[in-house]
Amino acid sequence: MNLLQTLALAVLQGITEPFPVSSLGHAVLLPAILHWQIDEHAPFFLPLLTMLHLGTLIGLAGVFWQDWKSLLGSATGTNGASKQESAIRVLVFLVLATLPAVIFGAVFEHKLRSIFGAPLAAAGFLVTNGLLLIGTDMLIRKKQSLPPREIENLNAKDALIIGFWQCLAFFPGISRSGATMAGGLLRGLNHGSAARFSLLMAQPVVLAATVHQAWQSRHIPLSHDLIVQCIVGAIAAAITAWICSRAMLRLFRNHENWSLVPFGLYCIAFGTLSVICIAL
Repeated sequence: MNLLQTLALAVLQGITEPFPVSSLGHAVLLPAILHWQIDEHAPFFLPLLTMLHLGTLIGLAGVFWQDWKSLLGSATGTNGASKQESAIRVLVFLVLATLPAVIFGAVFEHKLRSIFGAPLAAAGFLVTNGLLLIGTDMLIRKKQSLPPREIENLNAKDALIIGFWQCLAFFPGISRSGATMAGGLLRGLNHGSAARFSLLMAQPVVLAATVHQAWQSRHIPLSHDLIVQCIVGAIAAAITAWICSRAMLRLFRNHENWSLVPFGLYCIAFGTLSVICIAL
């Protein structure tokens, strides 16, 4: 795997992690379509994947550091008693929303791993992801008479349900952010709040994945070339994740009526094209 391929995967990771188009699905499909001979089970790949996730986490944290500062500060009472209860509620909701994915991953990770590298399966799930996004927007339009809820107005049941939606992302091609946004929208959040809650949820999940992968790769020897690739990949993933997270929040805040539809159409088109390319 050369530096250009690493850079391409890093940029792809940074773009597709915030947007609802499945970073895992694209990571499986792009090498297959371009006929890159990449062994994702090779020893070098896990440290590289770890650094790409670390870069993505840094990019997301760069966008949300003020949110985390405010939440943690308010939860400890430094920003006044009036904000403390609300901040604690949001933090509890984030923990509850993360639990289903942690449990599901611990139980089923090894069983699902066999399809992670299957391009045709990833393409099929990507089409399914597109239908999910479009279907969610269609359902939400029918409920527009109901006033949208804020993140602070969710309850424990809402957070757990959104967390169960996140479990769909274990299938390559189903977007984590798309699934959690769909769950949030169906629990009454507007597009902007659903996108913000989704990206806040992403950070503990990406952090857990980074720590887990780092622990698994602790005994893997690192060559000079691999270290360079890891550093370049992490920087590229961080920059693109930062840019795309800001763009996603702005998009979903300003285009309430059709935010998910373009991504849904893209997933259906790219998934179908991928099937054709792989079959040929």
